Formats: sequence, C-alpha cells, structure tokens
Amino acid sequence: MQLTVLSTSLSPQSRSRVLARLAAERLSAQGHHITLLDLRDTPLPAFNDDQTYQHPNVQLYRQAIEQADGVLLALPVYNWATGSGAKNLIELTGSHSTTRGLSAVWFDKIVTFLVAGGLMHSYVSHHPLAMGLMTDFKCLLNPYHVYAIGEDWEGDTLKPPVEARLDKTLAVALELSER
Repeated sequence: MQLTVLSTSLSPQSRSRVLARLAAERLSAQGHHITLLDLRDTPLPAFNDDQTYQHPNVQLYRQAIEQADGVLLALPVYNWATGSGAKNLIELTGSHSTTRGLSAVWFDKIVTFLVAGGLMHSYVSHHPLAMGLMTDFKCLLNPYHVYAIGEDWEGDTLKPPVEARLDKTLAVALELSER
C-alpha cells in the first residue's frame, strides 16, 4: 500500500508529530510505502486562492495525497479546534486553480485522524474538519482514530491503552485502503 502521513503541527514539541512518526514507522515496518510530510520541515504558504497554488511545496503535498491509497492526518487541537496548519493544507490541496477550473486531490480518499490535544473534552474537535473532507471531497473517514492527551504519554511512548488504539486505528486504515 502507498500511504501518506501528514504532520500538520507547527509546534516544536508537537505530540501529533510523534503520532505521525509512530504511525509511519509501524506501517513501514509492515512493508508499506510511506510518504511522511511535516509542515515544520516542508512549510506551506498561507492560502490566498491565487498564486499560492504555484508554490513548490504545494505541488509536493498534492502529489503525495493524490498518489496515496490512504492518508493519515496528524493534527493538534488548540482552543477546542484543530490547528490551523491542517485547514491551510486542505485549502491549498483541496482545489487547484487551472485557469479557474478547479481540481482536487482529496476526492474519495481514505482518511485516518491522529490527534493530540490537551484535554479529554476535545476528543471530537476534529469532527468539523472531518465533516468538511467527507462532504466536500467524499472522503471515507476511518471510524477509528487516535486522540492522545498529555497523560497518555511516557516520554515519546504511548501508554498501552492508547498504543493499542493506535494499532487498531492503523489496522482499520489499512483494511479500508486495501478495499
């Protein structure tokens, strides 16, 4: 399988980035081809629906999403909502201006969420973003996702219950992507 893992946090101490790395390592160890892109390493311009489509990193993200059998979207939660990096990424790759004809790479993609937040109360904070992907691009959303808060970690290692959730989430992501 060809899978793309997108880390969308801009924080240097990002737990969602660790989730992205853990997922990429586990999937790669199973023999899958993984493209891991991180907004800190491969930044994107702010969306403006004009010249930003020409930015070389936009093309890199578009290609990685377009070629993927499944996409894993790792994102942080701030102030009860997903971080702005994920929304900007989707805006830049969701449509592409070709003399005002628009094309998108997200259509019909299998999408799995790996979410890091501060409070357990934000467990569903990614749902508006997920609903947009489902409604606008007909993405199929993995019903399993990881939501990890500070107490779910020991250093950069997930505690066993959340680690089991990650394993189940990845197994379902693979099952959906294979179908």
